[in-house]
Amino acid sequence: MPSMGPSLIIVGGGLAGGLAALALARFRPDVRVTLIEPGERIGGNHIWSFFDADLAAGDRALVDPLVTCRWPSYEVRFPMHSRRIGEGYNSIRSEQLDAAVRAALTADRLVRGAAAQLAPDHVILADGARLGADAVLDARGFEAAPSGLDLAWQKFVGQLLHIPNYHGLTEPVVMDATVDQADGYRFVYCLPFDATRLFVEDTYYSESPDLEPDRLHSRIADYAALQGWSVEGIERQEQGVLPVLLGGDFERFWPPSDPAARAGVRGGFFHPLTSYSLPQAATFALWLARDAPLDHRLAAATRARAAAHWKRSAFDRLLARMLMKAADPPERYRLLQRFYRLPTPLIARFYAGRSKLLDRTRILSGRPPVSVRRAVRVLWEGN
Repeated sequence: MPSMGPSLIIVGGGLAGGLAALALARFRPDVRVTLIEPGERIGGNHIWSFFDADLAAGDRALVDPLVTCRWPSYEVRFPMHSRRIGEGYNSIRSEQLDAAVRAALTADRLVRGAAAQLAPDHVILADGARLGADAVLDARGFEAAPSGLDLAWQKFVGQLLHIPNYHGLTEPVVMDATVDQADGYRFVYCLPFDATRLFVEDTYYSESPDLEPDRLHSRIADYAALQGWSVEGIERQEQGVLPVLLGGDFERFWPPSDPAARAGVRGGFFHPLTSYSLPQAATFALWLARDAPLDHRLAAATRARAAAHWKRSAFDRLLARMLMKAADPPERYRLLQRFYRLPTPLIARFYAGRSKLLDRTRILSGRPPVSVRRAVRVLWEGN
């Protein structure tokens, strides 16, 4: 029989939009979901990762079938400190998300096109076609730095390297900050998918969103050479510029009068310092399927959820400001080097956005490895 449930249009088939569509298809099959995405593939060309502690056990059902590879531990490296951390780390390739969404939605529910106008109950595409629904969810990323947010940027280029003679890694190196730090906080990120395929990403934090891909390509090649890896090919490549949230005014970012429901980065659902968005995207998708009002109330409900996240992540914004404003660019790594000397459960709670009061006290205690004067000034900032 035809579905008698509500109808929802999701605009944007990235991570947040794709997981939202998948959650509704799995847990609310009565909902008529339409997903609009201008690209060829749901999720684009990305590898997303998360720690085991990022999601509650009951929330893993949505993403576990998508996991490409899981490792029981990971490593971090700094000039004066290296450490192996015994917590599970998981990665998902965009191909898995694309295949899962296409298997869950019928072909007529996947619309390839760009949205020109959004309203609470309809979308007008760039070609003039009008699609109506009980609710519309905007899951597109930032098209430009939005009003109301004070942002820095995490920029990266990643390559999946083919190394036939074995690269020697058996677990991820989530941060190798032993590399040159002249540009600010920089690290290399390595995921060993098997003995001969290694994903290597060069990442750095900057005040500017401008990306120089060729420069980062060269840095990856230099890093591989330094490790003694004989690279015979590049199987895939991705790049990105992610927001690092230093502060701002939530009321300006998302005015109460805005009639659009938002998801993903567009709604502020990401970790302010690390830019990780998969845990937030997964929990949002499950909330959408289990509890959200799929009608004219959706905009207010998503805004309330975003406001709660904004309030909850104030400490994480403080640490982002400490990194970008209290430390000179070549010295920023010292903050993370110090952080990674703390207990594993505290580190896990920080990444999950669930730092306790005692955790926060522990992180801020002692003499900061940055300018004390600037650190005090950052502490007094209220956003």
